Amino acid sequence: MRRTDFAVPRNSAIPYQAFSSEVLAQYRSVRRETEQLCETLAIEDYGIQAMPDVSPPKWHLAHTTWFFEAFLLVPFLPGYQVFHPRFAYLFNSYYQTVGSFFPRPQRGLLSRPTVEEVYRYRVHVDSAMAELVAIAEVPQRDQIISRTVLGLHHEQQHQELLLTDIKYNFAFNPLRPTYRPAPDHAGKAPVPLQWLAYEGGLREIGFSGTDFAYDNEMPRHKVYLEDFQLASRLVTNGEFLAFIEDDGYRRADLWLSDGWAAVQQRNWQAPLYWENIDDQWRIMTLAGLRRLDRNEPVCHVSFYEADAYARWCGKRLPTEAEWEVAAQDREVHGNLRETGKLHPVAAESGAGNGPVQLFGDVWEWTQSPYRPYPGFQPLNGSLGEYNGKFMCNQLVLRGGSCVTPQSHIAATYRNFFYPADRWQFMGIRLAADAD
Repeated sequence: MRRTDFAVPRNSAIPYQAFSSEVLAQYRSVRRETEQLCETLAIEDYGIQAMPDVSPPKWHLAHTTWFFEAFLLVPFLPGYQVFHPRFAYLFNSYYQTVGSFFPRPQRGLLSRPTVEEVYRYRVHVDSAMAELVAIAEVPQRDQIISRTVLGLHHEQQHQELLLTDIKYNFAFNPLRPTYRPAPDHAGKAPVPLQWLAYEGGLREIGFSGTDFAYDNEMPRHKVYLEDFQLASRLVTNGEFLAFIEDDGYRRADLWLSDGWAAVQQRNWQAPLYWENIDDQWRIMTLAGLRRLDRNEPVCHVSFYEADAYARWCGKRLPTEAEWEVAAQDREVHGNLRETGKLHPVAAESGAGNGPVQLFGDVWEWTQSPYRPYPGFQPLNGSLGEYNGKFMCNQLVLRGGSCVTPQSHIAATYRNFFYPADRWQFMGIRLAADAD
């Protein structure tokens, strides 16, 4: 997979409010990247939805297009004609203030619009966006540029979801199809886990600045932390396998009550995509089914599994504030989507200069509930539904994964999922109180 040639403004030297021709170039690059991710798909793959939480690739392509149509073209481009009057109903995801929407669990039941029509929809909107960006003087210039950048990051989120959902859809198929071949990364010796000490006290987390950030990353605020320790790297498959072999999935004393109920109801015996075939563990990847590499980070575990494993180790999961304090001075670098691996890989170096694998490989569960920061203000209007309405009953994850675009992630980025979710690329970094 090629290295992307764009950088959506997040931490750049160019203020994201500046309206320039670069915006259109970035827009075209992001939109092209989404379509390139679908190039290996067969036409039959575009409409599959193997469970309610995933969406068909065709829906992702259309929804990200609807976002630009609904929030930029309809309000700001004079004379714009919507591509299809019913697409707003089909491809609105959850914006109650915009209108009603088609039920999420039933997206895979729709044979129409066709894939060809969805791609024509994208061309229609892209052409109109070029016209909008070309307008020299408009009173809403700053609002247009900020919404465009938000839309690009929104599309990058769906690029990640495309890969995540394709993996689930392919794993559901007994043929175990291959999305894209990848080299076997097995054979690396595990990097010894070290414990890194951090001083507590009054610290600051959250975003401040003039570049792009989601509203849930703000405002920057003070938090008080006790001294703590953080593991230098992620938990590996081999380490998690020891938990399984010690009857970790059969010991109620290790699990939160809701977690134990999930284990019983869903018959969990290992992370998602693990298969024991003839006493050999194998794992489904975007490159197909392959032998489990014990040195790779464990992936596709729920919060409940991450928490139970931490208890088994006599440790705990970090808070999101602890994670951000450890990450806030680190370069955003790691096994992100641009590497082309599309799968977690073993840590390549020790922790001489601090923790490794903070960015990329897997989203790291924290023990922090997804709640608003003190003084949080959602975006005005319908876009205020983007993050704020979900601040209940979910947990925060940090750091991005092997399918996250590098220009999309930052130390302040807050992802969030329900504690039983497993299909996202989710993993574990341990923490502990100071000695």
